[in-house]
Amino acid sequence: MQKEDTLSKPTFIEALKFWFKLGWISFGGTLGHINIMHDFLVERKKWISSSRFFHALSLCMLLPGPEAQQLAIYIGWQLHGKRGGLLAGLFFILPSMFILLGLSLLYVTFGNQGWMDAIFSGLKPAVVAIIFHAVWSVGNKALHGILHYLLAAVAFSCIFFFNISMPYIIVGTIILALLFRYFWPALVYRKRTDQAEEELNEEGYYINKNTEGLGKDFNARLLTKQGLIFLLIWGLPLLLFYLFSGDFSFWKGLILFFTQTALFTIGGSYTVLPYVAQFSVSKFNWLSKSQMVDGFALAETTPGPLIIVVCYVGFMAGFNHFDGSLLMGTVGLFATTFYTFLPSFLFIFVGGPVLEHSRGSVMISDVLTFVTAAVVGVILNLALYLGKDVLFPHGLSFGKIDLMTLLWIVVSILLIFKLRINIVYLILLSMIYGLFQYYV
Repeated sequence: MQKEDTLSKPTFIEALKFWFKLGWISFGGTLGHINIMHDFLVERKKWISSSRFFHALSLCMLLPGPEAQQLAIYIGWQLHGKRGGLLAGLFFILPSMFILLGLSLLYVTFGNQGWMDAIFSGLKPAVVAIIFHAVWSVGNKALHGILHYLLAAVAFSCIFFFNISMPYIIVGTIILALLFRYFWPALVYRKRTDQAEEELNEEGYYINKNTEGLGKDFNARLLTKQGLIFLLIWGLPLLLFYLFSGDFSFWKGLILFFTQTALFTIGGSYTVLPYVAQFSVSKFNWLSKSQMVDGFALAETTPGPLIIVVCYVGFMAGFNHFDGSLLMGTVGLFATTFYTFLPSFLFIFVGGPVLEHSRGSVMISDVLTFVTAAVVGVILNLALYLGKDVLFPHGLSFGKIDLMTLLWIVVSILLIFKLRINIVYLILLSMIYGLFQYYV
């Protein structure tokens, strides 16, 4: 009888409550999101076994887009079909989107006041420290030999010195990995050890390693049908902008840019953010570099994936382009959110079964080690690209370095690395530090 209870399918309402709650408490980046989901879904509720949970996560890491959100979509889909996946994915991002909308409205309304400038003067060095921590964290996992370090250095040089776009770096990295794999396989193959794992009893989980997953009946006809539905959904807002907007070229540019961005986010948020930062500031002039750093600070204070910062970029793009219009800024935020996160649903509902069939591919695994190594160089570029203006607000000269900013960067790095302080607490401390400087 007990076995039947543990194997019973969770109700849709019960799952919906968790997905809704997750959207409001998912602080701490990808690792924090995964820990929350694993604790509730695996440890407490036993809706999915640990082996299936981490298998799904590994598949999501092969896809462009925020892997934690895609993991939520995937598990929601497996539990309650398309509606379950759709709502799980929406609830993952909607709370942080609305919070960021409120913060963006406050930012442009009160951003010219002294106390608001003081808050961001404290936040900016903390953001630089957080990005440097990301360089270390990703590099520690991704760089396993001299070839990986060289690749990271080449990727950094391409984007920092030659301003080569990130998609070209990713494509070039994949080609390079395939060439090395063919001609010098010993340099690419990672050492693999058979890890003896305890045979876990998975009979008490609703979804376990023996459960048939959704998507097993996948075929080319279904792929075509779902692809056409996606194109229809993608094109509908674009058509509305064409019919009712007075400046269609701006909206078309924004939509195409963030659609392209969503397709090249392999490796997580920090992979695509350098691309967004550089193009939105330098090429499109949607916002200033200082405003971009402020956006990172705002995004760190919200739940959800860090890539949610692109919603702020969309807000500032609409706000600045339409001469300070809060309405157009809001429309820009909604449009950016829609086109950034829409592909995640496509990748799971359409691409999930494809990846399921290709799991265990040694070639894919080896190529991804190259891509991840290149990502380290891209993230380092982001740290320097944003950090130099934070440290040298009056020009790139060692005589003009902001010593108080340098001090808080060092303190923030120590707090993150040595004391392992929660990022949310670091943000709060940095706000207090900025206000302290202002009033003292």
